[in-house]
Amino acid sequence: MQPVFGESTPEAAQQPVVRLIWSTRGRTWGFRFLSDGGFPDPLPVYESAFSGMNDSPRLCSRVGSVVVLRFPDPEGRRDTSGRIIPHEFVVYEPLAAAVNSVKDGLRVVWPLVAEYYAEVWDRSPLNLAGPNDE
Repeated sequence: MQPVFGESTPEAAQQPVVRLIWSTRGRTWGFRFLSDGGFPDPLPVYESAFSGMNDSPRLCSRVGSVVVLRFPDPEGRRDTSGRIIPHEFVVYEPLAAAVNSVKDGLRVVWPLVAEYYAEVWDRSPLNLAGPNDE
């Protein structure tokens, strides 16, 4: 199952919509949302979900019906300062039901975004388009 980020193609209409907020950074660009979960402004929702969470590099916590998930880049990619790149997600149902640990997140969520991230992580910030913009 590949994510559908609001595309309106016949193929997209046949795939389940994966709703998640995804924040990360790239090789040369700082934190930004690569998926907004369908919110016009995902920042307040993201901040609320992560509120009170620890700063551990690996985190999985259920908050109501959503899962808050954080893990370091599975490919070990780093930014230009040498820092490992974290991926932070707010995962909504029905996908959230399958995520009860970081291991689950790596198995269930990461494959949905890995290909897209591989395409954009080392782009210039000026050439970075979100999944809805391509």
